[in-house]
Amino acid sequence: MGRPPRHTADDLLDAAVRLFAAGGARNVTMSAVAQEAGAASGSVYHRFADRPALLAALWVRTVRRFQAGWFEVLAREPPLEAAVASLAHTVRWCREHPGEAQVLYAGRRAFGDDEWSVTDRAAAERTDRDLEGALRNALRRLRPATGLGRDELLLVLVDLPYAAVRRYLTRNAVPPAHLAGLVARTGRTLLTAETEGDTDGRQR
Repeated sequence: MGRPPRHTADDLLDAAVRLFAAGGARNVTMSAVAQEAGAASGSVYHRFADRPALLAALWVRTVRRFQAGWFEVLAREPPLEAAVASLAHTVRWCREHPGEAQVLYAGRRAFGDDEWSVTDRAAAERTDRDLEGALRNALRRLRPATGLGRDELLLVLVDLPYAAVRRYLTRNAVPPAHLAGLVARTGRTLLTAETEGDTDGRQR
């Protein structure tokens, strides 16, 4: 029986996260990852064919890790409580995974997605479709529960937590502990507010 690999793909990607958080995508090279992980360069090339493959894997793994928890929370019952919990989850995830939060905040283009292989681009596109599906399901459940339209719900589910953590991620800081509760309370207020005025401009 052969020995298990000393450095797994996740070990190398963890090193890539640390490098990215410290200096952006330019820091994430094959040799830098090997050095950060304490691995031989050959170990990195064994796991990832080239730098674009490494960057693609870093992006896709990070998105999937965030989505796994967020999707689970968002699908809970009742839908209003699930939505509020999903807001807090986003902030807590960024606090608990500050390096990976920086990866998500940077966006896919920061990782040179135009140089990715067809397979890697397809993997990233699957995560996009998964997100769209989760949001569609959430909107379908929340409309009757809140009386709000599509744009209003997306503002709460997506824009509110993003805006809250962005202020900290922009300066490479960790969101404070109280922020999750603040965002959840604000989201609940918006989701439960009585509708005022007409509905012009809403997309339901």
